[in-house]
Amino acid sequence: MKNSTSMSSLLKKILCCGMKSFPSDLPEGHVRVYVGKDVPCKFELEANYLNHPLFEDLLELSVDEYGYSYNGALRIACEIELFQYLLELLRSRNPQAHYMELQDLISKFYASNGVQQGAQF
Repeated sequence: MKNSTSMSSLLKKILCCGMKSFPSDLPEGHVRVYVGKDVPCKFELEANYLNHPLFEDLLELSVDEYGYSYNGALRIACEIELFQYLLELLRSRNPQAHYMELQDLISKFYASNGVQQGAQF
């Protein structure tokens, strides 16, 4: 199980190091995130999503891919469709999302799409 203090410091480090400046075209309380490895897709979402444990798990996995220090928006190394699935779950305010582990989210995503699991992070 993860230490919430280490997750908080990870998130702060990503925000401090990864985002040198905040884009002025974003509404207050929103962040820009690029998702996907090969051809990233741009998302603008509520900043409070960054505190959700599933989102933090995706950020932690992305550190392996991108590291802590880079210019521009946050980058998340996962499939775009999986990220959209997570956003839908969070936007629906489904209480199940608060008790779900990342692996459960991935399994549920693939099951709902009738695809055999082969997640590429």
